[in-house]
Amino acid sequence: MPLTEFTKKLIETKLNDYCERKIPIAVRNQIKLTYKIVGYKVTLIEMRPYHLDPAIWTETPIAQFRFDRDTQKWSLFSIDRNDKWHLYDLIKPSADLNDMLKALDNDKTGIFWG
Repeated sequence: MPLTEFTKKLIETKLNDYCERKIPIAVRNQIKLTYKIVGYKVTLIEMRPYHLDPAIWTETPIAQFRFDRDTQKWSLFSIDRNDKWHLYDLIKPSADLNDMLKALDNDKTGIFWG
């Protein structure tokens, strides 16, 4: 069973705003930030033009937010070089997705933004 339509709209509103604020207008022809919602997982994705053909945009997953139906809380995950997701345990699960976005921005490890 996927997220409710209300929850999905709330996520879309928050992430549209986040992606809009994160990338300056002046560089949006070089980098974009978007997301995909699949089931209870929301993946934040960085997009850049492919160097051999700038008309093609490549996608790189940055972070994943997972919603636990039992606890009604979000958790933040990072991806490794082998495309495996790992719990980012420097923040506790939260009912508020904004807490995960703040943790993403405040990450001192460089695991998300390098």
